[in-house]
Amino acid sequence: MQTRLSTEFQGTPEGEQADRVLRSCVHCGFCNATCPTYRVTGNELDGPRGRIYLMKQVFEGQAPTRTTQQHLDRCIGCRHCESTCPSGVQYHELLAVGQSAVDAVVQRPWGERLRRWALRTVLPSRAFGPLLSLGRAVRPLLPRALARQVPQAAPLKPPAWPSGHQNMHARRVLMPLGCVQPHLRPHIDAATARVLDAVGIRAVTARGAGCCGALKGHLGDVEGARQQARANIDAWWPFIRSNTPVEAILINASGCGAWVKDYVSLLEADPVYADKARRVVSLLKDPAEMLPQWMPRLQHALRQRPAALGAVTFHPPCSFSHVLKLSQTNQPGPVETHLRALGFDVKLAKCDSHQCCGAGGAFSILQPGLSEPLRQAKVAALNETGAPVIASANIGCITHLQAAMDKPVKHWIELLDEAISQRTAPP
Repeated sequence: MQTRLSTEFQGTPEGEQADRVLRSCVHCGFCNATCPTYRVTGNELDGPRGRIYLMKQVFEGQAPTRTTQQHLDRCIGCRHCESTCPSGVQYHELLAVGQSAVDAVVQRPWGERLRRWALRTVLPSRAFGPLLSLGRAVRPLLPRALARQVPQAAPLKPPAWPSGHQNMHARRVLMPLGCVQPHLRPHIDAATARVLDAVGIRAVTARGAGCCGALKGHLGDVEGARQQARANIDAWWPFIRSNTPVEAILINASGCGAWVKDYVSLLEADPVYADKARRVVSLLKDPAEMLPQWMPRLQHALRQRPAALGAVTFHPPCSFSHVLKLSQTNQPGPVETHLRALGFDVKLAKCDSHQCCGAGGAFSILQPGLSEPLRQAKVAALNETGAPVIASANIGCITHLQAAMDKPVKHWIELLDEAISQRTAPP
């Protein structure tokens, strides 16, 4: 694609990034075939190719409008288009600078500004936990539309983390806890630590670390996302540079892992943090990537368990598939393969198992009209498998799907913990 940047963007990092991505696009339109929002609306401007045209116009000097802003807002950020694109267009890099350029010119309605400010400010903060507890307490009194946005608490307490005297393993991994998962589903972190303990690895956490920055980044506050990335790197660095460094940074929420993977591009112009970001990303692991090396210990731990551990349908999140590249369309990836080897009857949805469920971080809150049809289609496909449990790999997908399903939706690592400990975990 030929581009002619306007004067205001020439020689700027944003302009150079936009120019690089735009020139790689050949207008083939393959991206639209897998775009979830294009499937819902059928509008060319609600697909990647149409949004690329809109952003090209902005970077070439055409004034953006409220309509431009709305079409960019409707991108769920699943990055399925990038998996489909034969030219390797890094659409998410263009969207990041394109949305910022549009938001700098087009003012949002006050109610929309308030919602977006609350999402990027409150959710990653310490106030989220108390506010969530309050919301759960008054949930029966809330209007139905608002009540649906407040996740119900799990009926049972999460399992205990391995105690200090039990968990003195020489091998260590750093396990960031993030911002919303400890409040929405603390069972996942506890289960991860317990599985690590079972395979001879100690999970350590870092004070001062917090949100990965995805919420701010996806909502237009790129500089705020950079600040959170720097704070996390500062908190993690002592564990990386110690005399006994951690062997990995294990992030069990694939959405957060996908964002941390982008720390390199996010901080590439920062002379203090660029090299540190590359080191962090080199250590980044999703639990699924470590499953192969855990298998001997897991098989030993499960040797006296029943051969069949039950049926489960695995839902690979978009971040898991299209960013971390840990699953392929309608084919078993590391989670499915290794859970089957351990005795689980793992099923995949008959439809495109990688089609988005509609969660998209804050997307389900900001764009419910687009999110709900995607969720309904995904729930129907998951229910068709007949498995009594749904497993996924990202807190956003788990929470989003659970609100529309009667059967439990869990992180796949919870299933391993249950099998090892022979206990009944909360739905």
